Amino acid sequence: MTNSSDNRVALVTGGSRGIGRAIVEQLARSGWRVAFTFSSNARAATEVVDQLRAQGLVASAYQADVRNYPRAREVIVEVEKSLGPTDLLVNNAGVKRDSALYKMHPEAWSEVIETNLGGTFNYCRAVIFGMMKRKRGAIVNVVSVSGLTGLAGQSNYSASKAGVIGFTKALSKEVARFQIRVNAVAPGLIQTDMLQDMPEEARKRLAAQIPMGAPGSPTQVAHVVAFLAGEDAGYITGQVLAVDGGMT
Repeated sequence: MTNSSDNRVALVTGGSRGIGRAIVEQLARSGWRVAFTFSSNARAATEVVDQLRAQGLVASAYQADVRNYPRAREVIVEVEKSLGPTDLLVNNAGVKRDSALYKMHPEAWSEVIETNLGGTFNYCRAVIFGMMKRKRGAIVNVVSVSGLTGLAGQSNYSASKAGVIGFTKALSKEVARFQIRVNAVAPGLIQTDMLQDMPEEARKRLAAQIPMGAPGSPTQVAHVVAFLAGEDAGYITGQVLAVDGGMT
């Protein structure tokens, strides 16, 4: 596999907007045949597919709640029937339900853990045996600096992303002998809908912690994911690469 990807197949969860959309677009332009999941916004998903196909690139979308393991297995089967075996999995789908712990609803805890950590398990579990049989593959998990340092008001989100970091390191050791690499990318403050939804005071407080002085872009994260997916990163596994302007 070269950096042009040799027309191999990538699956990105949560690929219709923000960082996920940038990852889908970057991989497609790098030669990957890209499938992605979306939760509910069919219009946005169709827009991504139409845009890429208009450029002669391969893209397809599948509606799925990443918390649903049987659906994850169905998606893998559908992707492999349509595009071929999954060579790259990018676990990007995630949610935030920020709150101080003393007033956090149990549902907000469960939704974040089940989506961010449980969804990562579901899709890794669905693809990993096929990768082991083929003795090739790469997995990139999108985590967060919140999982590295913890952020006030994000005990659920920080816990979920820290869990994915531990999962990444453990799985990388488990499957390295099958020539499967497992890494994580930890974005800092990135210009996405999640950032816009954050209270202005919190955004300013976080921005002040960035040595490079400004939030990053989804495209900058996508380039790092594409690097970890390619041959140039062929001897990198079990690592967490922060894309955060120096925050951590």
